Amino acid sequence: MLRISKLTDYATVVLASLAREPEQRISATQLAERVRLEPPTVAKVLKTLARAGLVNSVRGVNGGYRLAHPADEISVAEIVSAMEGPIALTECGLESGLCSHESDCSLRGNWQRIGQAVEEALGALSLADLSRPQPPRIAIRAESTVEKTREMS
Repeated sequence: MLRISKLTDYATVVLASLAREPEQRISATQLAERVRLEPPTVAKVLKTLARAGLVNSVRGVNGGYRLAHPADEISVAEIVSAMEGPIALTECGLESGLCSHESDCSLRGNWQRIGQAVEEALGALSLADLSRPQPPRIAIRAESTVEKTREMS
């Protein structure tokens, strides 16, 4: 299973909360209350996002955090990269020389293509897209023709 870390998930939640009030500075404590996460976790996420240039912080009584760019200009790929590092599904997809099997493996190029496709898909989605509520999906299980044929016989 491909999965982002909890901190990356939390980062998207924190950023989505900031995106709802783009002009407001919101303290880490207020954000923690809003998104129902522990304050130290939110502080850690905000520090990482600030280092990546995705949020700006202002110290002091009227300080707090806000998005460094409009939500429609922050891609999901940028968020994932800020929290996880470069997007790659395998070690060899990141750079050569990281895998001891590299010289005998013919799959490196394909893993790089897959990683690039994932990165492009994440790059095509913005924080604004991610923040928009989606209607609930209805799961419909379609029986295949083969299953129906087996039942009939």
